[in-house]
Amino acid sequence: MGDEYPNETALQTATDMLGIGSRETLRNWVEEHAIDAGTCPGTTTQESARLKALNKENAELKRANEILRAAASCSR
Repeated sequence: MGDEYPNETALQTATDMLGIGSRETLRNWVEEHAIDAGTCPGTTTQESARLKALNKENAELKRANEILRAAASCSR
């Protein structure tokens, strides 16, 4: 992370003021915001949600294919 990110003292102050459990949580939120804003490289929140949905759909399709394979082998 570069100079555009808060230093440890600023993170601790903000963490205390907001009642957040850890500086790491706040640091992650700041980084996530920078990625979503396009000022830092990485996977955006929307991209992550889309990948999660696609992975879930893929798992469901694999499960359906296994069921269809089992049904096809039983009918022979």
